[in-house]
Amino acid sequence: MTMTSQNAAPEPGSGSGPVSAQPRLSADRVKDILIVDDHPLMCDALALTLKISFGRKTVRTARSLAAAVEQIRTHGAPDAVILDLNLPDARGAEGIVTLRRQLPDVPITMISADLENAMISAAMAAGAQGYIAKSLGREALVDSLRRMWEGERVTPEGYEPEACGTEDDARAELARRFATLTPQQMKILRLICQGKANKEISYELSIAEATVKTHITAIMSKINARRRTQAVLLANSARLFEPG
Repeated sequence: MTMTSQNAAPEPGSGSGPVSAQPRLSADRVKDILIVDDHPLMCDALALTLKISFGRKTVRTARSLAAAVEQIRTHGAPDAVILDLNLPDARGAEGIVTLRRQLPDVPITMISADLENAMISAAMAAGAQGYIAKSLGREALVDSLRRMWEGERVTPEGYEPEACGTEDDARAELARRFATLTPQQMKILRLICQGKANKEISYELSIAEATVKTHITAIMSKINARRRTQAVLLANSARLFEPG
């Protein structure tokens, strides 16, 4: 693997900040880690690295966002999360937005081979404590995680935020709005972004068309959009649903 070093992003409160990226724990107190990744080899390699490098006894894994949500509901919140950008049921910032709703104070690290500036910016605005490359060597990975668990915001070397100041704040505020959506509303918004009509959404989710309309009204109110096209633009701006 090629080793890629990581940068420390600006600290929260320096003019821009994520939805929530101020973990309460120090690295030494992170005992329970949840890895969310659909690649078994990646999960196993990460789990082994964490156990060896940090001496952790509890490293949980989940293969999808839905499985992670259910595991958190059933077994409680972990001390830290390592989240793959692209999952079978979530691509883009949706995973962070969803988990941040459940875990407001838990550091979430996004890991991906996608190092596009816009995607990193969207992830950080949505509440990631850091964003790391899948190509990192073991020592760099361990160092990046330790720094994040101690409160730093870490991004890949060479990352240049697309926005700054008020634009960063606006992006983070947009992520907060999306975080208020229920899981069902998030599914409906994803289908809207795919161009589905209400009748198609009703059929796909096995709910009444009137229920779809009620959810859409709530979605529009929560994200402050007047039309479906505006809701799609906002979702695209937040990189909420990346194409498969």
